[in-house]
Amino acid sequence: MLVLFNAKKGELHVKILVGLSGGVDSAVAAWLLKQQGLDVTCAFMRNWDSMANNDFLGNPNAEDDVCPQEKDWMDARSVAETLGLPLLRVDFVREYWDDVFTRFLQEYRRGRTPNPDILCNRYIKFSSFLDYARKQGFDTLATGHYARSVRTENGSRLYKAADLNKDQSYFLCQISQDALSHTLFPLGEIDKPQVRNIAAQLQLSIADKKDSTGICFIGERNFREFLKNYLPAQEGPIVDVVSQRVLGKHQGVLYYTIGQRKGLGIGGGGGPWFVVGKDVERNELLVASGDHNEWLLSDSCLVSDVHWLSGKAPALPLTCCAKFRYRQKDNPVVVEAVDERHVRVRYPQGVSAVTPGQQAVFYLEEECLGGGVIEETWRDGISLTQRIQRFAR
Repeated sequence: MLVLFNAKKGELHVKILVGLSGGVDSAVAAWLLKQQGLDVTCAFMRNWDSMANNDFLGNPNAEDDVCPQEKDWMDARSVAETLGLPLLRVDFVREYWDDVFTRFLQEYRRGRTPNPDILCNRYIKFSSFLDYARKQGFDTLATGHYARSVRTENGSRLYKAADLNKDQSYFLCQISQDALSHTLFPLGEIDKPQVRNIAAQLQLSIADKKDSTGICFIGERNFREFLKNYLPAQEGPIVDVVSQRVLGKHQGVLYYTIGQRKGLGIGGGGGPWFVVGKDVERNELLVASGDHNEWLLSDSCLVSDVHWLSGKAPALPLTCCAKFRYRQKDNPVVVEAVDERHVRVRYPQGVSAVTPGQQAVFYLEEECLGGGVIEETWRDGISLTQRIQRFAR
């Protein structure tokens, strides 16, 4: 049996609260803990009010006008009943709006593309939820994330999951050392096929439920249509940054991401076309063509407010690896100190589409060290923003 938690002889009885999302991963995580004879209770977090925000309407995957989150609640309740575990329901709608969604919209208004799942983990799942657990008398949290944590005399460390295809350490780069030291990741040592197999053997109602995709509070809905509820669309020109030709119209410059290729609606030859810049003030979407697009290639970036999971910054400069987006390969980098809030990350081999507003997450072999927000990118000492502005109209 996979041992997930060892209580020392004479240690007080440990109570574990599992975040049960209504998906297969958290369901199997709860069962694995129960199999070890641990005192397990489940809790479903309600973080978004689709009915109040009227944003689930028109979702082609909504069944009988039941919003996705309520469907997840029903699935979580079914799982808890099958496993014979108590289930609580806790509401973090206000906290989510204030700490995650408001920041998300602020970044989009600046023309940047943030990662709200990282913010959700930092402020909701491993902060508000941890506070709630403690008030309810629980000692430890557990979630269905694919990651591994190791407790040492100097604190806890976060590592990639054994199943690298599902590894989610990237999304955990901003959680506190306190939260990491009081959280279990039961799926860290097993792979997704094993999880599916366990769920099938247990005859869970969600055994074949699809993995959730996209942003946590949006689910399967069309992202652009969702954003229109909060950032109204304003059409504008799509401009070839080299020739200055107008190639078409965009549906709202805020809705696009640097490096985006699909969904541009640009016909004719000369492609493939990529988004290389966004002029928010002029409402222009800047594009360029080519398979190896020089407009997207940078060799260094500025990263702000780096959170180190150990609670203490390592000695800099540091030679390690970084991911600049989820599922990206590890890129060799050197992290250098700039000031108290910023580090400069250098990668002379060049990396494409390192995007302001997204996260740079640092790794030393399998260990996740932490991460921060990408602010600006350069190539050969010139910022990519300035490089593009030289050609923009």
